[in-house]
Amino acid sequence: MKVLIVDTALGACSAGVVEDGRLLGLRTELMTKGHQERLAGMARDAVAEAGGGFGAVDRIGVTVGPGSFTGLRVGLAFAQGLGAALDRPVVGVSTLDALAASSPATGLVAAVIDARRGQVYARLFRDGVAMGAAEALPLDVAVDRILQAAAGNAPALVGSGALLLAEAFPDHLADAVIRPLAAPPPETLASLTATADPTTALPRPLYLRAPDATPPSRLPGQPRPPAAS
Repeated sequence: MKVLIVDTALGACSAGVVEDGRLLGLRTELMTKGHQERLAGMARDAVAEAGGGFGAVDRIGVTVGPGSFTGLRVGLAFAQGLGAALDRPVVGVSTLDALAASSPATGLVAAVIDARRGQVYARLFRDGVAMGAAEALPLDVAVDRILQAAAGNAPALVGSGALLLAEAFPDHLADAVIRPLAAPPPETLASLTATADPTTALPRPLYLRAPDATPPSRLPGQPRPPAAS
């Protein structure tokens, strides 16, 4: 199966083509903004490098979060639009699931993403099986959850939150295996895309908390409300 993956959820913008585990074409750049301007060209170049054109793509995979609100919307809109144009299924892939699946460690693996504001997005896995839903957790709560689940064994932490937690709690995580990936590898995203059921792995954003930005309290030109006396 030839899979086109689109990843704009975290600190990178990536488009890649993978067939049966072989990376055929890839364009990726580290960025926190500007995905909308770069993604289409990167997908075009990745597909050209892979050969066969967009018509040779069997399935499209896109990261659904958790991650950047703006990045997620860009990636999802592009993937869904392309899927409709090509008449190909579009599969949503969790960034946390992909990070955990990329870890070679056995036992407890904690996929953790730096969510800012003193939090991480986290999901715990034991031997590749999720132990619960993805959550937004304060740093100290996340560490407590990880240590409790590890039950005295050394956990593995993967994702942009791994180094954040290790630096914040060096004594608690001294034995942990730290793998601070900025984004999931394209091969892992493609593998999850190829094995997913398109009827259940829907391309819908996974938001674990409200956006940092808030709508304006008044429209342009609208007078300010009177101050409370």
